[in-house]
Amino acid sequence: MIGIQHTSKTGSANYERFISHYPQFEDTAILDELRQTDYSRLDEQEQVYLDFTGGNLYALRQIEKHHKLLKDHIFGNPHSSNPTSMLATRLVEEAREYVLKYFRAEEDYICIFTANASGALKIVGESYPFDSNAHFLLTFDNHNSVNGIREFAKHKGAGLTYCGLNINDLRVNEEEVFEKLGAFPGKKNKLFAFPAQSNVSGVKYLLDWIEYAHMNGWDVLLDAAAFVPSDRLDLSVYKPDFVSASFYKIFGYPTGLGCLLVRKEAWPKLQKPWFAGGTVTLASVIADNHFLDNSHAKFEDGTINYLDIPAIKIGLEYIDSIGIETIKKRVLSLTGWLLEELPKIRHSNGNPVVQIFGPKDLKQRGGTIIMNFFDADGIAYPFEDVENKANSLDISIRTGCFCNPGIDEVNNCLSSQELANYFHSHETGNYYDMIAAIGKMRGAVRISIGLISNFADIDTFINFVRSFTDKSARD
Repeated sequence: MIGIQHTSKTGSANYERFISHYPQFEDTAILDELRQTDYSRLDEQEQVYLDFTGGNLYALRQIEKHHKLLKDHIFGNPHSSNPTSMLATRLVEEAREYVLKYFRAEEDYICIFTANASGALKIVGESYPFDSNAHFLLTFDNHNSVNGIREFAKHKGAGLTYCGLNINDLRVNEEEVFEKLGAFPGKKNKLFAFPAQSNVSGVKYLLDWIEYAHMNGWDVLLDAAAFVPSDRLDLSVYKPDFVSASFYKIFGYPTGLGCLLVRKEAWPKLQKPWFAGGTVTLASVIADNHFLDNSHAKFEDGTINYLDIPAIKIGLEYIDSIGIETIKKRVLSLTGWLLEELPKIRHSNGNPVVQIFGPKDLKQRGGTIIMNFFDADGIAYPFEDVENKANSLDISIRTGCFCNPGIDEVNNCLSSQELANYFHSHETGNYYDMIAAIGKMRGAVRISIGLISNFADIDTFINFVRSFTDKSARD
């Protein structure tokens, strides 16, 4: 296979053709300017980063501003009233207020800081009133951190139901969603969980489902982690009861911080099963009793990350200075171009080099695309081989099942019987052992576009795909 050059194609024939299809891309020129200043390290190191769903990239000015804050001030543990503690408390609360403002949630929501989106989801799982009179409904297309909530539901005797996927476009079957939201009328506590955007296929789901679920007596948990990096979540319009997000997915820095947004109407539903430092107004050893705090502190166990939380406000201000609509416009333009160009790359016998799974156009989708690579005879390349070649060329992609087994199992046509036989015949197992035992392919190659992606990144990836054609192999 021929080598791949990192390209800079602005002004080239390819770029002009791209712009003729997506003229709105030129409205996002501010991001090309930021690429040269806040993200210059990418081009200086000739790196092509296509894993924005895995983690966003931070801007230079974000870390400079945060480091200046740390350098110029003294911060103490917020659980006190001394001067250093009060300063930390003020900046933490400013960040909390900005999060609510950013999501237009000031009036109706409480913001709980967590370690990540998974930590936010765990709070819901362990605190929701699951019992024999409860039901948990979720979609096949969900991150494992949402799937894991089913263990709390099952252990407490609640019912559990999944909504399936359409194999042709990997979208959740909407008719099935409506049917199941209309079911279980006798249950007292019903929780419906779905992602605003799939972390694998890029599908965006209708936020109108939230109101329909409410009309049928359901509480709604919305996983927004893959959606909010390139789209506006307006909680003054759509009002899920619980929303999870990770901040590094939006602006790269800091890692290790997320949030759970809880609608005030749903707040009483969450019954914390234990207490820790910082979560109580009073606790007694002799009396064996305690009073839980009834604010956000109720779920912020121990000492919060008070040195990094102020960087959340810095990051959100940075995104606001660009404009989320500008980011969305860029992401969709580049994604649309990939969806057009990749199917055109074929072997000499006409067979495609890649097969894209999921939506083939921009209708209700974001900037995440999954695919597999095939040789001229239609035999799939192991995704590890594709990733290894990309690694050698400093192209960052991701492979595997992306913590979303529902999509992977449907995509690779695994039956419930095959999966049941595997789990019943194994005390332990892993991804590769299952491939060997079942004899079916698992996994795919995922690329994802983000705020600082440019045309050169996309052109380089297209050339990378071309390098798998049989003609390239002969050359």
